[in-house]
Amino acid sequence: MAGRGGFRRRSTVLCAGTVVAALTSLAPAAAQAPAAVDGHASHPHVHRHAGGPEPAAPAARASSLTPVVPDPGEAAVLGEEHARAHAQRRRAEAGAEEYPQAKRTSGLASLALSQSRTNDGLPAARFGRFTDFFPSPDFGVHAALLPTGKVLLFSFERVEVNPTKETGPTDRIGRTNAGRAFLWDPSRGTGARAFRKVEPPTVLMPDGLYVPRPAPFFCAGHAYLPNGMVGVFGGNTGGKGGSGAKLSFVFDPWTETWFRNKDMAVGRWYPSVVTGADGRQIIMSGQSERGTGTPTPVVERFPALRHPVPRRPYDIPVGLAPERLRVDAPFRNDYPHLFSLRDGMIYGLGRDADQQWLFDPVKETRTDLPRRPADFRGYGSAVPLPAGLRGPDSVLVLGGDPRDPNTYRLSGGRWTTEEPRAFGRTQDDTLILPDGTLLTVNGALDTRNYGYGPFNPKADLKYRQIELRDARGRWRLGPAQRLPRGYHSNALVLPDGRVMVTGDELQQIANDPDIGDEMDGSIELYEPPYLHQGGGRPALDRVPAGELGYGKDFEVASSTAEAVTRAVLLAPTTVTHAVNTSQRHLDLAVTARPAAGNTKTGNTKTGNTKTGNTKTGNTKAVHTKAGSTKAAGTIGLRTPPSAADAPPGYYLLFLLDGSGVPSTGKWVKLGGR
Repeated sequence: MAGRGGFRRRSTVLCAGTVVAALTSLAPAAAQAPAAVDGHASHPHVHRHAGGPEPAAPAARASSLTPVVPDPGEAAVLGEEHARAHAQRRRAEAGAEEYPQAKRTSGLASLALSQSRTNDGLPAARFGRFTDFFPSPDFGVHAALLPTGKVLLFSFERVEVNPTKETGPTDRIGRTNAGRAFLWDPSRGTGARAFRKVEPPTVLMPDGLYVPRPAPFFCAGHAYLPNGMVGVFGGNTGGKGGSGAKLSFVFDPWTETWFRNKDMAVGRWYPSVVTGADGRQIIMSGQSERGTGTPTPVVERFPALRHPVPRRPYDIPVGLAPERLRVDAPFRNDYPHLFSLRDGMIYGLGRDADQQWLFDPVKETRTDLPRRPADFRGYGSAVPLPAGLRGPDSVLVLGGDPRDPNTYRLSGGRWTTEEPRAFGRTQDDTLILPDGTLLTVNGALDTRNYGYGPFNPKADLKYRQIELRDARGRWRLGPAQRLPRGYHSNALVLPDGRVMVTGDELQQIANDPDIGDEMDGSIELYEPPYLHQGGGRPALDRVPAGELGYGKDFEVASSTAEAVTRAVLLAPTTVTHAVNTSQRHLDLAVTARPAAGNTKTGNTKTGNTKTGNTKTGNTKAVHTKAGSTKAAGTIGLRTPPSAADAPPGYYLLFLLDGSGVPSTGKWVKLGGR
């Protein structure tokens, strides 16, 4: 520990439990008086919906206002909290009877059948295909791809197994208001052994009970630090319709351990976080500790300027403090989209059309941006569009309004209406793929509403169909995923180029093949069209192990170097509630390539059959010095020009051939001086 807070070297980390015990705060804030102890309400996270205020289903509302009452006899013997946990389990068992296993099993079978029928006849070379569908121990409300190749998933402990009721501890206080987290290791496959629990630190929340429980960090905000760690801010204190927590953590992918930092100045439930060009994280918005309907305008930065930025894998932030900025961000609604673009500014795109702002993180100022053409938008996605060799300078806003299929681009300080998708949807996740095309997965009519009213698992199945945007900006519908996934759905690109889709606890519980086991969630994998072009994939055999500076030349090895026409960096995704602030795609200048005839021209074998080659890659970004050649299998590349183009941290490097087929990605680290 350095002073009151600093970097903890990895060699000092002997026991995660020791660290947790040492860092657990007693949270001496004034006790709050909730409406009900361990009661829960329908998830009131969106405070204004595209379709107007969302009514709760009567049965769900009635149940949500009923507190869990412990048996007096059990309480006398076991204690009130232990007895309440027993009562909660009995309620869960009753929920399983209310929504029987046979209904869940038949629902999943019906979805598998309709998926097969929808996708039959769609060639994978043009539309891609969905492959694996398998159980997960977590709902996947939050997801982050780590530089180890593993995926961090975290959410909450369920309090109901009846999907027509609120399953999360939104308005609960006490032990049941708790978080949970797991790692999925894709290299270990899709079974239970591929998952490992990484319990969040035990905390005492300022809820009047101060009962130890795993930190309730669900519905927090998160972004990457330059050393590959994930900063997580906020969560749910419980009560008052959902109160913001002041919690601040980092997850260390190298030790697979959580570490706690000093609390934020204000509570935040549903905040947004983005990493700036200096590697520090900017935190905005979220419902405060005073409860739902009290968004905070306070902007904070982590770590504070008096602390160094953690850049090395063994620099573990412990006990560090965030600091309040002079500028404020008075977003009326939570989870605004935040992006750090190549001018070094932070673009804050609010859900309200008139709340579009430009923040200068150095001068700590805020400037108005033009009003967005579209009206209020609920949970929908936004993507910083690829811009070749430089960092992004424009953002595409999609979804959030089921009546509006248009997409809207902010570029050069003005908005334009771009190509529409097939239909409007909310709760969608849009990803940049390695070839620079876009993929939209997931979606619903509204929060908790799939077309037949809130808390009704029946869904309009059109929202299961993905959409693909090509290099010219044109959209087309693609295959259907297994589950409808709306609220709390997520997706990210894996290093091998596949896409992981997860989230939406309502649909996962409604279609759980075994509600009695501990695998509450599910994951589905999608293979984009570039994995089905035939002829194999380019090979990326070796990348530099050290940190790479900006505007610097470096070399990579490829046994298929003559087939490579393009090299790109893709930032990893950390995402929740359709908010993905970390996405970034940049082309790299190709400075030298092997002499003709020095390399094998055949691509690596993937086992895919050629069913029609569709050219999706744009090769114009390749820049080579005239006459510059390298030894067999060596390609010369140049990093982006500045940290504003690509904030410091870990990126996946892909090599692409002339058809836009990417290699398997390998990790490189930017930030060296």
